[in-house]
Amino acid sequence: MNAVTSIPDGPGVSPARTAALRAEAEALYLGTRPKTRAAAEAAAHLLDGVPMHWMVDWSTPVPLVIAQASGARLVDVDGHAYDDFCLGDTASLFGHGPAPVAQALARQATAGLATMLPSPDAALVGDLLAARFGLPYWQIATTATDANRFALRAARAATGRPRILVFDGAYHGAVDETFVEIGPDGRVGNRPALMGEPRDLATLTRVVPFNDLDALEAALADRTVACVIAEPVMTNCAMVLPQPGFHEGLREITRRHGTLLLIDETHTLSTGPGGYTRTHGLEPDMFVAGKAVAGGIPAAVWGMTEDVAERFRTARINRPDGHSGMGTTLSGSPLQLAALRANLEEVATEAAYAQMNRLADRMEAGLAQVLSEARLPWHVARCGARVEVVRAPFPLTDGRQAKAAHYPALEATTHLALLVRGVLISPFHDMMLASPATSQAQVDNLVAATRNVVERLVG
Repeated sequence: MNAVTSIPDGPGVSPARTAALRAEAEALYLGTRPKTRAAAEAAAHLLDGVPMHWMVDWSTPVPLVIAQASGARLVDVDGHAYDDFCLGDTASLFGHGPAPVAQALARQATAGLATMLPSPDAALVGDLLAARFGLPYWQIATTATDANRFALRAARAATGRPRILVFDGAYHGAVDETFVEIGPDGRVGNRPALMGEPRDLATLTRVVPFNDLDALEAALADRTVACVIAEPVMTNCAMVLPQPGFHEGLREITRRHGTLLLIDETHTLSTGPGGYTRTHGLEPDMFVAGKAVAGGIPAAVWGMTEDVAERFRTARINRPDGHSGMGTTLSGSPLQLAALRANLEEVATEAAYAQMNRLADRMEAGLAQVLSEARLPWHVARCGARVEVVRAPFPLTDGRQAKAAHYPALEATTHLALLVRGVLISPFHDMMLASPATSQAQVDNLVAATRNVVERLVG
């Protein structure tokens, strides 16, 4: 590889090289995927040709259509195979279609899919969640967005307080009131990209920088904040790790001000069997996990301490008859419970995580070597089996820095160039996951493909 003697244009790559590699990758993609192009033309009655509109945010010139997903491997309708390091953006963290989950679903399909009543798996799932994540009481939702929404309502009901607090740059699904940010002028407002939202969400949502305990202290001082909702590691744009002492300070300050602490581990389940919370000894009042918790089946969980459960029960007893605004018909279904039980008992095991972390060690080391050889001002961040290339020279500390490390054109080019080399990573930033089904050869292929792409970018 040729060494780079100067670093142009901020992220270390010239726009001209980025554009050239993008054009080459697009031509190769379109020229070798006739069935993919035909599928895009046939989807006339889907908005933008996809079943969910953000699927057009992938870097491909027309949507990639997957015919089969198994383990850590995808095959598209044209027969091209891909080593999958996106894994459904964490939803398939343990691989596509883990056998125990697939078998549990097949059994449950003959016994009923939706009854709006508990199945025999319900009590056992509650026991499994309590043992794994450390909180005594649990509820089942269909998505992490739902779980976060319900948990925030429960927090407000339990405390009688109106406000919540989020960290700038964090992501908590499609919960409307979390789409706020600190603008360039220092003021809090709705995120500019948020569509169809006429309300000023900052009325009841406060925002402070991640890792800033002084700002957190000031924001909670008037004791009107019901709940702080936090990812233990921020994962939305570019990975932001907690500074030493941050989580200890977060817990102490929230307790002192009577504010509940909700830890959202939807992405950080990559850390270990009990998430970042168990690995690092966190003590949340409430806990949310979705995506991978049921092996890729639409299911999420939210848990609470004894104290929160009792305060929530009191609020429920004292409310008038009518809808609580919490829960959906398909939440807690026999299908979800069967998948949750199988995944927690047989798939997301200590042994599986040990294998995932061994592979992530190899991935982290290989990618770091590629960046070092190219003398790029980037680094590799890590959260268990989650590895990310961050386009900044040093670890990030807050959302402002994460936003500054985001280069959409360069990222899209990198993603597409990797794709045509048989490697799929996250469409939103340079995030990669190792699953129990991932092989060492696949990791080595990822590193080799990344090295080839970097060589094309830096010369």
